[in-house]
Amino acid sequence: MTQKVFFYVQHLMGVGHVFRAARIVRALVAAGFEVDLVFGGVPIPDFDSGATRTHFLPPVRAGEAVFNKLELPDGTPVDDAWKDNRRKILLDLFERAQPDIVLTEAFPFGRRQMRFELLPLMEAAQARRPRPLIVASIRDILQANTKKPERDHEVVEIIQSYFDHVLVHGNPAFTRLDDTFRLTGEIADKIAYTGLVAPEPPPASERAGVVVSVGGGALGHTLLKTALQAKPLCSLRDEKWTVITGLRTSEAQKEELSALASGRLEFLSFVPDLPALLAAARLSISRVGYNTVADIYAAGCRAVVVPLSDGIETEQITRATLMGRHGLAEAVAHTDETPGGIAAAIDRAIEAPMPDRAAIRLDGAPETARLLARYTRVAAASA
Repeated sequence: MTQKVFFYVQHLMGVGHVFRAARIVRALVAAGFEVDLVFGGVPIPDFDSGATRTHFLPPVRAGEAVFNKLELPDGTPVDDAWKDNRRKILLDLFERAQPDIVLTEAFPFGRRQMRFELLPLMEAAQARRPRPLIVASIRDILQANTKKPERDHEVVEIIQSYFDHVLVHGNPAFTRLDDTFRLTGEIADKIAYTGLVAPEPPPASERAGVVVSVGGGALGHTLLKTALQAKPLCSLRDEKWTVITGLRTSEAQKEELSALASGRLEFLSFVPDLPALLAAARLSISRVGYNTVADIYAAGCRAVVVPLSDGIETEQITRATLMGRHGLAEAVAHTDETPGGIAAAIDRAIEAPMPDRAAIRLDGAPETARLLARYTRVAAASA
């Protein structure tokens, strides 16, 4: 009998969560699941999740001035009536789908702003008979709650009240959930590690050139500028550089980047297959988001990584530190994000041996499908 997954995905700022979720969706469908993807963010042009059915909730994003304040795409703050309507739409979709599994991306470790609809969804799933499994899908490194540690207790309470399993999309030999979530011991019986959710490794090819990328581009303009300023200072100055600005880079920012252009250079707003581009590159220069790192590992290229540091973000700093410590990339401290600092890191990365990443598991998407299939078999056997 075909198992049905109801997968809730809400992006609030960056789009990395969405592309990781899409890799999971495609693996689930390939394994024989039916997937209802419920998408709550601002639509992404030409995005294909591969789901059996995709349902678009009224879109919402994080506030541009205050992250934890929700607003509509035009900047209008959401009100209670809007929340009531969206919650009703979500619960109606759940009732029609009649899933065997409810899968939440990030929640309850993230997406706290969406509790107005997600906690009612949890209650509906708890009350339904037969009760679906409730599973969380989270990345390997979490944003630290250093200012409000009581929220960790809130996460544990929600997990213990509703969730059957927590899938951590990472490698425990590299980093464990304990490293960034201090109360992991209280939910240890629910946790399973899947490996990184990465693309299929592209075919090997002759390597040349440099690729500079910053994901969606919303928080990467400084790195793009600094990398272009580093180009004439480093040993790869005569190579072709491909600079992927991201979909959220403004026209004014693109003009600023063009003024820094030197030598062989190509600007692109977006590429549909970044791993294939990286597989043909000598070097990647990027931020340290989850998906970008997974793409680097799959492509097998050398890498210089520069974490985002805005006084709030901790995830990328943690990941960059670990990558540098394990010899997986040349990590640039956020305090050294200068033309000279990046040029020196480029030279170090090129002169060093190719990183040994053989121990990094990249099968997180198919492993997620295997685990969900096993969980449903066990649940059916015990029913």
